[in-house]
Amino acid sequence: MLDILPQWLKDGIGDDLLFWFGYFTNGKHLTWYASVQYTLAAAVFGALAALLMGLAGAALRNARFAPARLLGALYINMVRGVPDVLFFLFFPLAFEQLVELIRAQGVCTPESLAASAGQWPPCDAANWFLGTPEYLALACVSLGIVYGAFAANVIAGAMTAVPRGQLEAARAFGFSKAQVLWRFHIRQMWIYALPGLSNVWMLIIKATSLLSLLQIADIVLWADRLGAPNFTRSAGLVHPDWRWGYYLVLLVFYILLTFLSEKVFAAVTRWAGRGMSVASPA
Repeated sequence: MLDILPQWLKDGIGDDLLFWFGYFTNGKHLTWYASVQYTLAAAVFGALAALLMGLAGAALRNARFAPARLLGALYINMVRGVPDVLFFLFFPLAFEQLVELIRAQGVCTPESLAASAGQWPPCDAANWFLGTPEYLALACVSLGIVYGAFAANVIAGAMTAVPRGQLEAARAFGFSKAQVLWRFHIRQMWIYALPGLSNVWMLIIKATSLLSLLQIADIVLWADRLGAPNFTRSAGLVHPDWRWGYYLVLLVFYILLTFLSEKVFAAVTRWAGRGMSVASPA
């Protein structure tokens, strides 16, 4: 990056500032800045997956069919009890091995199976090479499954919080069941669900720090690499352990992201509550 600066600008700034400008604009730091996209993508698409899973789980939880209610209750209660890190590691690994097992049925020969007995995948031809896009997609699905259980609990409670008298009044005016559901029940449900869903969103933001566990070079992994003590044979110790400084940057980043999220959810809550006689959230 220093090469694009004009000479008069280089002469006008001090050597220390010139060094730090070059240091924070080198290739590794630019890659660190670009890795923010993985964190934001995992948060957004993970939240969308969690919302879809939450709606499905809430529908099962409030279904009239007893087996459906049991399935919804099992999903909500069991998944919420699993540690996030454990499921975040389990689901991608289990999915990867399932794909390799299916592939092995068609590409592995008896000779290759015998040569790789006791190893995984069953044969080299069945190996499924995952890159960053695939791992990122699996991470979003993992976040959706885990936090969809929390969202389902929030949405199920919000559905029951809608005053029954308004729904009965809508039926009395001749609206069909589908119209009552979409125009009244779900429309009013959001004002009760948004405070809880905002908490789920905050949890998803925090969980994006686990992306490095899936070999995704995200902001946490790059902060650890850049801040670790750096030695080279030609220059010796380039810098000592600076990880505390890089982690401090991550702390500020997540605080700012949380602050912006609160502002967005406050605006969405005001929009969803227009025309409704409910107490506004603090």
